[in-house]
Amino acid sequence: MSVQAYILIQTEVGKASSVAAAINSIPGVSLAEGVTGPYDVIMRAEAPSMEEFGRAILSKVQAVPGITRTLTCPVTN
Repeated sequence: MSVQAYILIQTEVGKASSVAAAINSIPGVSLAEGVTGPYDVIMRAEAPSMEEFGRAILSKVQAVPGITRTLTCPVTN
């Protein structure tokens, strides 16, 4: 069973579009868009396991310049 999650991202001022563009190029990411509200970008990603999710996706997301905070919300269904 694969692991799917939404990740809510806060960015530095003015960085939402460049962060979303960088995240969209990460394999396993199916969506990354700028939004309004307390978070600046929302993304959805999928990996075969939680271990792979952390290694292949989260580690790359956290390396994107301009991100100040993330909140990972795994899909439960």
